[in-house]
Amino acid sequence: MFTGLIRQLGTLETRSPRPGGARIRIAAPAELLARAELGASIAVNGACLTSVAVDGRAWEADLSEETLAKTTLGRLAPGAILHLEPALRVGDPLDGHLVSGHVDAVGQVLSRQDDEGLWRFSLPADLAPMTAPKGSVAVDGISLTVVDCGTDWFTVALIPETVKRTALTGLRSGDPVNLEADPIGRYVARALALRGTADRLTDFAQRGWKA
Repeated sequence: MFTGLIRQLGTLETRSPRPGGARIRIAAPAELLARAELGASIAVNGACLTSVAVDGRAWEADLSEETLAKTTLGRLAPGAILHLEPALRVGDPLDGHLVSGHVDAVGQVLSRQDDEGLWRFSLPADLAPMTAPKGSVAVDGISLTVVDCGTDWFTVALIPETVKRTALTGLRSGDPVNLEADPIGRYVARALALRGTADRLTDFAQRGWKA
């Protein structure tokens, strides 16, 4: 599990094909490398990866075909700046929200209004029931609060400090991002769907929680 608070930034050095997927090498700060021992879980742009090699300046992880297909990690060019977060430890503060590191889908930046801090992202229709105003969403691994949402989009408010300290500062309209829905929304949507309450599910997707 993760919190969606980006601890360090890394740099994608290489991505090489391997049977069944690919291997990536990520240069990272010493503090992150100390947590990247073999078998450790590290979230990379929101995708939970397992360290398979580490040295004094970088660590490596294998990507399955599924990960390559369902995330942005197979599209990024060498030199790309990556969000890195080691796995949550018992006793660590939970300052963001619970993030599993299982990317649900890839969305796109639709617009960014830097003067107001309002960013708009596309949203696959099947994630709409799990997305609600004031709920949580992870964008490239960053824990954010939904301001508003529709059936195929949502907005978040970003403070300048968040943009400055993450790779978001380099994103432009049309750029892809990894999305992970709030786990609470996931289970509520699943429960309502199994009970056949289509009207309630639609209402939840459009208006969020009601007292």
